[in-house]
Amino acid sequence: MDIGSRLKQARLEAGLSQRQLCGDVITRNMLSQIENGTARPSMDTLTFLAGRLGKGVSYFLEEDTVTSPNQPLMERAGMLWEKRELGELWQCLSGYQAPDAVFDREYYLLKALAALTLAEQTAREGRVPYGLWLLEEAKQSGARTPYYTAALEEQRLLILARLDPDKAMEMGSLDPHLLLRARQALKQGNTRLALRQLDACEDTSDPEFLLLRGDVFFAMGDHLQAAQCYRSAEKAFPDKVIRQLEQCYLAMEDYKMAYHYACLGRKE
Repeated sequence: MDIGSRLKQARLEAGLSQRQLCGDVITRNMLSQIENGTARPSMDTLTFLAGRLGKGVSYFLEEDTVTSPNQPLMERAGMLWEKRELGELWQCLSGYQAPDAVFDREYYLLKALAALTLAEQTAREGRVPYGLWLLEEAKQSGARTPYYTAALEEQRLLILARLDPDKAMEMGSLDPHLLLRARQALKQGNTRLALRQLDACEDTSDPEFLLLRGDVFFAMGDHLQAAQCYRSAEKAFPDKVIRQLEQCYLAMEDYKMAYHYACLGRKE
């Protein structure tokens, strides 16, 4: 039985509709696709659904009824991951007995996730050697599970760039990834995170960088810095900054400049 079938069976046993199970986290359409086998849930989504259904994550990742000596360990590991008790999780995973046809994919995914999260912490603390070792563990574990996604590898590379700038030079610019993350953070209303992502960019003269930075400052209510960024991006993106510049200058009570951009806006 695959993941989707197990989810549907558990949902029906719990007496829940698809909408009730989804809550505010995923859409009913996505759950329907997962249950029908046309989409696979991310680990975070599966963890959420398992919690709503009162099941361990491992219950849904087992695709047959083969028993495994690792089952108690993996059930405990799943609960530790949900609670983000990373130290205990890492210790728990060290007792895993490989190979295991039932749990190997989940085990290596959990190990990669734990390693990435711990590496993020060590990067903030400046513990470079340990952080680099964790990133190598994440890389090796990720290569052994189909659940390791491109987004997780991107996360690993970004942490690696913080821990070892020389490696970042070998990988090329990470600016496109940072801009994407900044846009996502801004869309979610997290302006501080968006600004931190932008601060890590190399090319601060890129019009897309300047436009997005202007949007972040505008959302923060810093109209002076927003206007400076928008002015620098104006030549490349006139249609995207003119009305924003009008609002910035109105907020700063510079009515002459506000009128100038209002006139330009009417010409569009």
